[in-house]
Amino acid sequence: MKDLRALLGMEKGELTEHKIYSYLAEKIKDPGNSKILASIASDELRHYGMLKAITGKPAAPDAFAISWYTFISTTLGLSFGLKLMENGERNAQSAYGELEIDYPALAAMIADEERHEHELISMLSEERLEYASSIILGLNDALVELSGTLAGLTLALANSRLIALSGLIMGVAAALSMAASSYLSAREDGSKDAKKASVYTGITYIFTVLLLIAPYFIFQNVYAALAVLLAITILVIAAYTFYITTAKGQRFRPRFAEMAAISLAVAFISFIFGLVLKYVMGA
Repeated sequence: MKDLRALLGMEKGELTEHKIYSYLAEKIKDPGNSKILASIASDELRHYGMLKAITGKPAAPDAFAISWYTFISTTLGLSFGLKLMENGERNAQSAYGELEIDYPALAAMIADEERHEHELISMLSEERLEYASSIILGLNDALVELSGTLAGLTLALANSRLIALSGLIMGVAAALSMAASSYLSAREDGSKDAKKASVYTGITYIFTVLLLIAPYFIFQNVYAALAVLLAITILVIAAYTFYITTAKGQRFRPRFAEMAAISLAVAFISFIFGLVLKYVMGA
């Protein structure tokens, strides 16, 4: 009975993945990627048929999973969505391996799932990942520089509205400067479109600036605003690190720890500097 439940779960999973891959194969524009996805969708349907022959029972696809993964893939990028799918396929491989002794036909499915993983890794090529370095440049600089600046101004000025306006002015100026630097760097490197690189950097910087100064427009208490600022910094780092490490198949924890440590260290040092400055100036 336990094996039957496991097999029926796999059967449902294979049919669900068939639907997802088929949908994405029709939607994406790249013909090479579309062909690979269509091939994988065909394999998943074949796996479903093999499992159905073993269980003797049909299965219905998971409508929520289909909606979720197709939404993620079309809004946040094919790379990110498929990597999340790939994580699910790793679980499927583990489940197949446990039942392979009793059901030898599952060995072929394991080989297919492993092949799918390699094909997915090799096929992924998206503009947003090609310009990831430009996005990271804007994000990292905004988080480190502005979180540190706002932390220092929190004590030096002790006025939330004045801190927010100062941060906005500095943030916009820094965003334009970073966009210009990204443009010149990309043009010199020649590996990507310099204009697009500068746009990705500038927009990411501005967006991060708006997130970071928002607490100072909302809270009159500068320390409450600073606390929310630090929380936003951690959340932004966690969200983007999860996205980029998932899409690129990298480890989350080391990269998150590094980015969070740098941003918080700069904010702490700037806060102490603001405290010293306030004491020296006698404010």
